[in-house]
Amino acid sequence: MTQQIFLNLPVSNLERSKTFYQALGFRLEPRFTNDRAACVVISDAIYVMILDYDTFQGFATLPRADTARTTAALIALSREDRAGVDAITAAALAAGGREPNPVSDLGFMYSRTFHDPDGNVFEAFWMDREATMAANPGEPKAS
Repeated sequence: MTQQIFLNLPVSNLERSKTFYQALGFRLEPRFTNDRAACVVISDAIYVMILDYDTFQGFATLPRADTARTTAALIALSREDRAGVDAITAAALAAGGREPNPVSDLGFMYSRTFHDPDGNVFEAFWMDREATMAANPGEPKAS
């Protein structure tokens, strides 16, 4: 069985968040979507459950972070190339997100950070795996 990641994020306005994530090119899984939560499909292995505050708090064991004022997590999403990083960031900004940092271009890695409308932090990045492996010869080689 392939492992999957289900990331749960609290959102203040479920409809706004559904629109935001669909604008990034992700789809909703209707079997796990209702008026309090939605399942956002990022890939065959990665899903984001966006939950209204009450639903999220029902699962949480600690108080919900105020992502408008604090960072709860840094969610890194790989893209196929630099253009993919720019495209998802542009879509996020057009859909109501914001970009708090300048572009980071290290040559072998290119990244941009954006926040969703609730302040959850996403880092879209592209990395030249061959250049990264050459720079870190002790790292395991990709097969």
